[in-house]
Amino acid sequence: MTDDTSQVRLEPWSEEDAGLLRALNAPELMGHLGGPETEEQLVRRHRRYVELSADGTGAGRMFRIVLLPEEAVVGSIGFWSQTWDGEPVYETGWAVLPGFQGRGLATSATRTVVAEARAAGLHRHLHAFPSADNTASNAVCRKAGFELLGERDFEYPPGRPMRCNDWRLDLG
Repeated sequence: MTDDTSQVRLEPWSEEDAGLLRALNAPELMGHLGGPETEEQLVRRHRRYVELSADGTGAGRMFRIVLLPEEAVVGSIGFWSQTWDGEPVYETGWAVLPGFQGRGLATSATRTVVAEARAAGLHRHLHAFPSADNTASNAVCRKAGFELLGERDFEYPPGRPMRCNDWRLDLG
């Protein structure tokens, strides 16, 4: 398995990616995130992703993950602005379809999105907040060079408390 970024290409999220979002809404992928979303929630999320990807201010971007050289769309990843502990930061999150997991693709995509966030240049830090018991996503953070700051209480989706790990990467 290789963890370099040449395994994947990130392409900006577009109107055509609604089907990918539905595929990523599978119970086995959403178990650490409060379970699958309703169709109405998916439509709203898709709109946010399209708008974020069209935003040229550096506030963030969503991408589909394309596996190379197969050109197969295998997941999503992005970064967006938020405030954490009173500091403006970027947050990142990802999902890889079940048939493509365990091959280092999420790590490759995360390393690529780090470069995108660094180039956007709005914030000094990039955070990831995987559930404390999500072994795979925590491993992605570690392999991609994030520093574990510790466990924190988090609310995701809104109204659902969860225990997560706060991982931070310095973009400076």
